[in-house]
Amino acid sequence: MTRLNEQQIQTMKEELAVELADWLMETYGYSPREALDILYTSETFDRLQDTKTNFYFQSVGYVASFLKNEVENAVFC
Repeated sequence: MTRLNEQQIQTMKEELAVELADWLMETYGYSPREALDILYTSETFDRLQDTKTNFYFQSVGYVASFLKNEVENAVFC
């Protein structure tokens, strides 16, 4: 089994963050700034940044479901 190096993992995290921001804009009509503010203050983003969770390895739909729960229940700060 091939292991990912730190740069590959970081790239996956960044690409998923872009997809999540796009998803927020498309789903809720947020501006780019609003979408990034929401994303960066979410528990979902914290999980994505924690390599131990392997969130970076999940589909955008799966990770977005956690973000959706936060947005619709106003969990983020």
